[in-house]
Amino acid sequence: MASVNSDEWRAICDKFNNAQNLTEVESRNDPENDPFRSKYKARELLREIYCSLKSFEADEGEEESGGESGEQRPTEQPVDGQREDGQGISGDSPAGMRAAKLGAVEYYLGVNHVDTEELSAGQEHLMNCMKLLERCRVSSENVSLFIHVRNQLGILWAGRDETEMAQGFLETAESIYQRYMKEDGSPPTDMTEYFTSEENLLTHQERTKRFELAYTHTMYYLAQVYKNLGETERAATYCHSTLQRQLQLNQFSPMEWALNAATLSQYYITKGRYMEGRHCLSAATVISGLAGEVPSEAAAQESETESERREHLRQKRAEIARCWIKYCLNLLQDSKKLLEDNIGELDTDRQDELKRARRREEEEEEKGRKSALLFGSEDTFDSIASLEEKVLCLFPLDFTEARSVFLIGQNYVTQAKEYFQMDGYVTDHIEILQDHSSLFRALAFFEEDLERRCKMHKRRVDMLEPICNDLNSQYYLLIRRQLMFELAETYSEMMDLKLTLANRQADTQSLDNHTIKKFNSLCSASAKYFQMFLDSLCSPEGKFPDVLEEEVLRPALVARFRVARLHSRLISSVPPVQLENLNRSLENYKYVVQYCEAHPEAAAAAETELELSKEMVGLLPLKINRLKARMAANN
Repeated sequence: MASVNSDEWRAICDKFNNAQNLTEVESRNDPENDPFRSKYKARELLREIYCSLKSFEADEGEEESGGESGEQRPTEQPVDGQREDGQGISGDSPAGMRAAKLGAVEYYLGVNHVDTEELSAGQEHLMNCMKLLERCRVSSENVSLFIHVRNQLGILWAGRDETEMAQGFLETAESIYQRYMKEDGSPPTDMTEYFTSEENLLTHQERTKRFELAYTHTMYYLAQVYKNLGETERAATYCHSTLQRQLQLNQFSPMEWALNAATLSQYYITKGRYMEGRHCLSAATVISGLAGEVPSEAAAQESETESERREHLRQKRAEIARCWIKYCLNLLQDSKKLLEDNIGELDTDRQDELKRARRREEEEEEKGRKSALLFGSEDTFDSIASLEEKVLCLFPLDFTEARSVFLIGQNYVTQAKEYFQMDGYVTDHIEILQDHSSLFRALAFFEEDLERRCKMHKRRVDMLEPICNDLNSQYYLLIRRQLMFELAETYSEMMDLKLTLANRQADTQSLDNHTIKKFNSLCSASAKYFQMFLDSLCSPEGKFPDVLEEEVLRPALVARFRVARLHSRLISSVPPVQLENLNRSLENYKYVVQYCEAHPEAAAAAETELELSKEMVGLLPLKINRLKARMAANN
């Protein structure tokens, strides 16, 4: 190889620097009609460097005596090029350095072809790099290249949906890193230093940073691979480690990092790991703040750059707000499941038991997971911890605790709606409203005052009913069905609460006219929305389907059952009206029974409703006949 001080070598270094500049800087300004112009120029320079290196190798090969010829191959091919036997060329030997330099050029050519969408050629160059390295032992001179080339091959195969191929390359890169750090650990040579003059070599600190960043990329790509393989726990672990390392290395885009952390929180939430979820969301909120203030509308109108920045920051922060909403909602709902008895009311004995266990639980939670999960640097750690302290991560056990969680969720609902407005984001806006409604429903469970609980449900109706009635069924049929069903259930809950309140004040027989009118109004509203849901399943000619599709089977049977129950509960002193209500009730109970008899597989979808429907189909005819007899006697 030419001397590092020779003119020939300096020319190679200059070409390499030019190629890097073309790739990383000049290419950003390439015109749309020639998007790869700079990268094609860089490719030519890299090819010239490769030819020069091969020429040097040929000259030196004539002077050397065999032993470490550039063409020598081991008799056995090691798996994926990683030598486990301690044999092979030493990385710091002349032959080892020649292999590394040629491998680096092959690597850069491979990346260049991948960047210009020539994947097969890119793969060929990357595999050439692998072949050159497989003769060598891993050392500080070549370990960075060992890892980079496998990262790139992992990305390449993942892009082709060959996930297991990608997994193989990336897991080998990981094991190479871990083994190197265990056996050596010194700051390794960066690939760019192969073509750098001695006075421009990197500091140890910069070498370490670049090497650690390469391994951070390995972990990031492995997180994607494990996610695609369905290994969610493993994917979450690698994603968390990636985010941690990015902060430590100060190599991250604030909004991208924040959104990734917020997304990771959703995994922890689904696993009931609220401390980790809260930590991810608190870190996301703090780190997103590093991106700066949202430009004003006036600034956005004057500058396209500011307009794009305003849109980007508002959208990402609204998405993080939505993750916070899910955190608060799931925490309340999981607490409700823990505390409710077999009729859905608060189990006070269970509540007392959990309160007694709370102190021990707090201590165990703090000791357990937190030490391994901290995000942040010296600049951000205190801010993250401060935000965490404002949000509960243990299950709320009474109204006061539940309300504190609810208010945080409601605050993020307001933030999310500022961006996801009805005009332009119909689906997103409605999903946020549904979450807001669910927050009220979860909070109502903890409220002991039935009048206040009823008012919370009324808030739900007020926010969902106008949207449901205004939506176009042609474009938003599925969303309308969801809203109809929720409104029907909400009115039904309000009806039950009103009746319970009335029964506390008087016997059922002596309900006053105002209470009866209110009860019937809520009962009819619930039945109306259940019926609207059922009508939405009909054909354009108005015919109800003979066979219900799987996704609507249970909702349709439940709606029929609930309509039957609601008609039987309507209060009237007029016998013909009573008879009409009972007949409509019987008709819907019969539908549930007859449908499940005709389609036995449907029974499993609504076991409880079917059992009660069979019972009512037996009892209601007797009640109807008694009413008819009474009416005939009176006539």
